[in-house]
Amino acid sequence: MRIVLLASNPDLYSNRRLIEAGEERGHHMQFLNIRQCYIRLDPRNPEVHYRGGDVLGTVDAVIPRIRPSVTFYGCAVTRQFESMGVPSLNSAQAITASRDKLFASQEFVRAGLNTPVTGFADSPLDTVDLIRMVGGAPLIVKLLEGAQGKGVVLAETQKAAESVINALQSLDANLLVQEFIKEAGGTDLRCFVVGGKVVAAIERRAAEGEFRANLHQGGTARTVQLDAAEKQMAVKACKALGLDVAGVDILRSHRGPLLLEVNSSPGLEGIETATGLDLAGKMIRKLERKLGWGRPPADGAMEARSQSQPLTPA
Repeated sequence: MRIVLLASNPDLYSNRRLIEAGEERGHHMQFLNIRQCYIRLDPRNPEVHYRGGDVLGTVDAVIPRIRPSVTFYGCAVTRQFESMGVPSLNSAQAITASRDKLFASQEFVRAGLNTPVTGFADSPLDTVDLIRMVGGAPLIVKLLEGAQGKGVVLAETQKAAESVINALQSLDANLLVQEFIKEAGGTDLRCFVVGGKVVAAIERRAAEGEFRANLHQGGTARTVQLDAAEKQMAVKACKALGLDVAGVDILRSHRGPLLLEVNSSPGLEGIETATGLDLAGKMIRKLERKLGWGRPPADGAMEARSQSQPLTPA
């Protein structure tokens, strides 16, 4: 098959691994920079052009790896491929849903998934009650658009919470406030879901003096065993948003697992390094199954990825 990897940086570990995994399966992999794609809207002859007017030939499938900063444009290009009958590993609609933290949280609640108590308001007149509504300080303030722990603030006191919320609202920033789960102890679970199944999981621990467990914020990772409730939550979260592949973040609390958020373009470096698993290969095999490709997928037990050709992290 000819598979297009739609992303921004060909040198990132995750993108290189996907190209490598696709080629190992015998596919023709092509990297396209999202911002250098442009589209022709025509019901009779829709097209995607790239770098100065070359019309793309036959494309069998698309793997979108869209940075938060280019979500709108990246999803527009992905939708164009879909309108041309090209399947996508994660649809534009699902990616758009996952990037709107408020919408996603509402979908999780509607699906009956437990989340930290979360509040949303627009007016500074509501700040005090908004803080009370989620249990008071300490609490988490999150920008609706953000990834890798960016745009997330821990307000440890009532006064700090009011100041942060009012300051962000004065800048017309959309934000959520969320209860702080103290017993999580600066750790969370990253569950990697492919095709409705949890295929890998790690526990991420925040760096000293940091509350965010994201690896991009200096956190560390180790393999972890999930219980049935955690696996079920991860799978249901992906189903709620319609995602084929996702990284699902969960907190362990006194009242059971709590769903934090779902990442529709999960990084591979940290979780592949920690587990030794070929998750890029699993993503390619999921795409093959989605297209009904004839080669039988060797998708038994989770196999360790060969370390004979290590990639340089980027």
